[in-house]
Amino acid sequence: MLIRRGFYRWQFAAAIVLPVWLLIGYAIFGSSGWGVIGLMFATPIAFITLGVVALLIAARPDVRRDRAVDWADVAVLGVWHLLIVGAGFYGDAGITFAILAMVGAIGAFWYAIWRLLSDGARRVRATMAEYERLAATGGAAPGSGIPGEPRRGVPRMPARSS
Repeated sequence: MLIRRGFYRWQFAAAIVLPVWLLIGYAIFGSSGWGVIGLMFATPIAFITLGVVALLIAARPDVRRDRAVDWADVAVLGVWHLLIVGAGFYGDAGITFAILAMVGAIGAFWYAIWRLLSDGARRVRATMAEYERLAATGGAAPGSGIPGEPRRGVPRMPARSS
C-alpha cells in the first residue's frame, strides 16, 4: 500500500519534475542546437500529458477513496516515467527512449481512459442491480415501512385546503 500511495502522490509531482528533468538532461547531455527546438515542443507536451493522465487516474472513485493507485497503474506509470527519464539522457539511445516515451504517453492516456470508463460502468451496474433488488422487494428501502405510509413516530402532514 505504501508504494501505491507513493505513486499516487508522485504522479502529480512527475508532471513538473519530469519535464524539468528533460531540460536539465539536455543542459548536461545535449549536444545539438536543433535539439532545443524539439525540447521547446516536447517539454510542454510532456507537462500536459503527465498532468492529464494523473487527473484521469485520480478521477476514479476507488483511487480517490484509497488515495492509492492500483498495481496496474503503478506498472503503466512506472514504465512510462522511466522511459521519460531515459529520454532525458540524450545519448545514442536517446531518440529511441524519446519515441518509446511518446508511445508510452499514448498508451498511458488510453489506459487511464479505459480504466475510468470501466470503473464507472462497474459502479453503474452495481447501482442498477441494487435498484432492481429494491424493486423486486416492493420498492421500499429496508426499514422504511410500507410505501406511502408514515413511519412510526412520524406524524402525517395535514392536507392543505384551498
